[in-house]
Amino acid sequence: MFKHKGKKRTHLHNLRLASILSFTAGIVNITGVIAVKVLTTNVTGHFAFFADGLVSKNYTLAILSLLFILFFLLGSFISNFMVEITAAKYPAVSYTLPLITEIILLTLTAFKDTFAVSHSINNNVIACVLLFTMGMQNALVTKVSQSVVRTTHLTGLFTDLGIELSQLFFYRKAGEVRTLLKSIYLKFAIIFFFFSGCIIGGFLFTLYALKTLLLASACVVIALFYDNIIYRLHYIKRRIQSA
Repeated sequence: MFKHKGKKRTHLHNLRLASILSFTAGIVNITGVIAVKVLTTNVTGHFAFFADGLVSKNYTLAILSLLFILFFLLGSFISNFMVEITAAKYPAVSYTLPLITEIILLTLTAFKDTFAVSHSINNNVIACVLLFTMGMQNALVTKVSQSVVRTTHLTGLFTDLGIELSQLFFYRKAGEVRTLLKSIYLKFAIIFFFFSGCIIGGFLFTLYALKTLLLASACVVIALFYDNIIYRLHYIKRRIQSA
């Protein structure tokens, strides 16, 4: 899922990556909205709140919104920094460190009551941590897929989807149509799994509160070990067939 890069990377690799991590982002998104009333998978709305805080002289809101934006940016920066550092010596596992960091942060946030100090402070810390993890995830996925897949927000995705759907009326060559349909299918998959993550995460939150993030963490674990799992299954299958 992560190991294949450049020309070795196929539409199927991107589809698998998009499905599982869009689902993860959907869970994180709805958890952040319900738990702390903050959008944690994109920063577009936070720019509006930042401007509103400045105009209305609500500087607490402005500073907090700016902080949310910076934590998403910091997550993206740290993610790519980790990849670049490890890629020089260990290119095959350069993606591992950001994913492990995301798993740890999501798991710790799921058990945040254990570390509770102040309710209001905790809410802002939770929002910053979730924005940081989604910044990490989005940067990693964007880099691995060469900007083909983005899993944490849908605005640009819907724009691209609208463009590509309109192109179906003008593209006539079989090869062009095939490529276009693959791209459209990928975008629908991202939307479906993000939406599914939001719905399932919302229902789970009513039962488990922040521990819903454990499902998001488990999804990242699956993504991390997916290639090894598939390889092992193929190996077992060959052993059975040869026997």
